[in-house]
Amino acid sequence: MEIKIQKLTQDELKKLGVFNWPIWEKEKSIFSWVYDSIEECYFLEGEVIIETEGAKPEKFGKGDFVSFPKGLTCTWAIKKPVKKHYNFK
Repeated sequence: MEIKIQKLTQDELKKLGVFNWPIWEKEKSIFSWVYDSIEECYFLEGEVIIETEGAKPEKFGKGDFVSFPKGLTCTWAIKKPVKKHYNFK
């Protein structure tokens, strides 16, 4: 299962309706997570390292558009507090 990290333009983000999605915020922390649906999110602030079994850690943060696949089990390590728009499909 692959985490997809992209840099989208402001126009692309607007076309997706990203700025109308809810906002989630979280302080520095480490926690496990399982995705029961696809999540797309756009990071307004923060820095995160995601670890999944059998794959190299993924690092992303402010300005990144990230898609997490359904069924992904991972560990989030939030290095700088996160603020992101998110949408579950």
